[in-house]
Amino acid sequence: MALAIETAAAAPRRRLGFRGKMGGIAILLALGLGYQALRQWHDTHAVFINASESLPNWAFLVESGEFPARGDYVSFTPGSDALTIKHFGSPPEPFIKQAYGVPGDVVTHQGADVLVNGKVVARMKPFTRQGEPLLPGPVGTVPRDCIFAATSHKDGYDSRYAPIGFVCNRQILGVGTPIL
Repeated sequence: MALAIETAAAAPRRRLGFRGKMGGIAILLALGLGYQALRQWHDTHAVFINASESLPNWAFLVESGEFPARGDYVSFTPGSDALTIKHFGSPPEPFIKQAYGVPGDVVTHQGADVLVNGKVVARMKPFTRQGEPLLPGPVGTVPRDCIFAATSHKDGYDSRYAPIGFVCNRQILGVGTPIL
């Protein structure tokens, strides 16, 4: 018995009309622009995770290119002194604190209290939990392009101590918005 094999006639290829071509070009253009916008956003934004207990939030969206205002969350690179490296690694990961003092504000100490413009914002401890001495941070007028960065947490390691001091523009990575 012979098998009959039918071959399907190849369907003719449809050519894209003008609308189809323009639609394809529009899609490619939209994808290109979307990619470019995402790339620009990536260059100026980052998500930072706060691993310490010093702030109530643990995730922040940080945008670079802005100088922090009073009360803003700010991400910055801390110094590379021995105490900071011992407790936070080398190089230490970026810190996230709040801008308690801005250029022109006056920082003073009254005993262990740290004041900004006469208002108590933090309290200094003489030693770390491991017994290492903690040197008091700067006093005086917050310089131009710098902030006094701190938290209200009793164990916060921030501008209240000399190794962190005033946080200046070259250290500031950006202004943060809590997301979690």
